[in-house]
Amino acid sequence: MAAAALGISVLARLAWVLLLPNGMNFVDLHVYVDGSANLGSGHLYEYTDSSKTPDFPLPFTYPPFAALVFYPLHFLPFSMVAIGWLLATVAALFGVVWFSLEMLVGTEAMRERSWRTAAVAWTAIGMWLEPVRTTLDYGQVNVFLVLLAMLAVRSARWWVSGTLVGVAAGIKLTPAVTGLYFAARKRWLTAVWSAVVFFGTILLTHLFSPGETDKYFRELLGDAHRIGPVGSSTNQSLRGALSRLLGHDVVSGPVWIAAALITAVLAFFAWRALDSDDRLGTLIIVQLFGLMVSPISWSHHWIWLIPVILWLLYGPLRRAAGAWVLAGYWLVVTLIGVPWVLGFFQDSIWTISRPGILAWLGAVDAIGVLALYVWIIRAGRLNSGRRVDRPREREPIGR
Repeated sequence: MAAAALGISVLARLAWVLLLPNGMNFVDLHVYVDGSANLGSGHLYEYTDSSKTPDFPLPFTYPPFAALVFYPLHFLPFSMVAIGWLLATVAALFGVVWFSLEMLVGTEAMRERSWRTAAVAWTAIGMWLEPVRTTLDYGQVNVFLVLLAMLAVRSARWWVSGTLVGVAAGIKLTPAVTGLYFAARKRWLTAVWSAVVFFGTILLTHLFSPGETDKYFRELLGDAHRIGPVGSSTNQSLRGALSRLLGHDVVSGPVWIAAALITAVLAFFAWRALDSDDRLGTLIIVQLFGLMVSPISWSHHWIWLIPVILWLLYGPLRRAAGAWVLAGYWLVVTLIGVPWVLGFFQDSIWTISRPGILAWLGAVDAIGVLALYVWIIRAGRLNSGRRVDRPREREPIGR
């Protein structure tokens, strides 16, 4: 049944792409493929694609190492790249679900059923949740980056884990937050090596194209407006939520700093409330923190909500009061696609000020993360000293 559901989901998505007039959107994949073709020309960061977004031509916003990774794709027919990208994204999603459940395989919930069957079923469900649904629409890279982080956590070899995180950060800066996970697990050598590999990606692209590398890291890094409109409902970061609530871009001013500090404190105490063996719990706390403090966290960046749902339903705190309520909250929000729906109610993607109800609805992810942190702190303390349904510590691969 689970395999049939996944097969139907994949066929439905392929039919969507191949048969509908506007099915082959893949706007971000166009930017990856066509933009990376300019690597070394001196015009990588002058390239824009306005075929799908005439009101905001999309530039190439990733580090030059990403262009180096994507560069070979422009030699292939785009339709071939698009279909291959779609199928590879689904395969990567299966890997993310598989490794999430693998970390929880020792809990009672996962002993009661086949977690391998559950992995197939949740991959089928995950394809229709907003973060993955929009990732497939745009041809985004996020699922692959989450998979790299999962593989890094799964390996016990410091050089493998550090290399995977460093490469992921070289493609898109945000995966660098995974270094906090290794710091929390006291895998210091892994954290240091990931930074070394990341700087190695910068050195590599500097050899290929020093001008473009310097331009990105000296001029463009941190320019959120170049990435997109901060106030758009699909930007679910703290900055986006606060800006919509206050009616103006809070940038990195006092309001944002105070909110980021509160988030950091809650994240820290949530981590401290977890059982020491809860690797998936630690990982999602770190990754959600990264999404919160990033200037732009589009709704398709929130792939980590799928491991969050799995952890709430099958993890060591699944029996704590409120676990299923939070899981249901994230399922409803992502199945409906609240940020996507709100996009129909904004006059322009550049508009920040909006009616209060729309501003509060536009903070669903930020509010959900803060609620999750508070719940973990409370649930973890209540379960401290009791019999906890903790996952059996599985040895990471390679030890």
